[in-house]
Amino acid sequence: MRRVVVTAGAWLGLAVGATTGARAQAQPGLKIAFINSRQILQQTPGYAAAESTFNKEIQAYREEVQKLQQQFDSAVRVFNQQAIALSSSAKQAKQRELEQLQQRLQQRTGELQDKAQQREQELLQPIQARVNGVIQGIRAEGNYALIFDADAPGNNIVAADPSLDITARVIERLKQAQ
Repeated sequence: MRRVVVTAGAWLGLAVGATTGARAQAQPGLKIAFINSRQILQQTPGYAAAESTFNKEIQAYREEVQKLQQQFDSAVRVFNQQAIALSSSAKQAKQRELEQLQQRLQQRTGELQDKAQQREQELLQPIQARVNGVIQGIRAEGNYALIFDADAPGNNIVAADPSLDITARVIERLKQAQ
């Protein structure tokens, strides 16, 4: 099952560079904070409903792909059972049929994956915009130069002062804005 995880760092377009710590030390008063995007998303009003809707809709896609895969597997089994009795030309024709069936399966799987990604974006975009707005508001109010996402893939945060974590503030603000 695919888990919907979107990082706030992606929303903000922030990158964690190796020189960030040196710049922060060199510039007195530079305020930095971090968030836990997974925790924010899980507690954002509307996220659970969006995730539930997405999971229900994607289940239908999975069932369709599973049915097509079963049809293909069945056709392969039948071919394997009959292959010995088939003439060379009949065998080649059946193999072409199997290849076409496999191509249709792959094409439909790709179409459904694209459709699922589009639907995921439709469901999450309003939530992402709301979370981004709250984060940007807190950044401006607190005069933060940077807000990092501790959950972002490939982040370079090894250790951080827990007092810099503004996740709870973001969650609180999101719940108030509901």
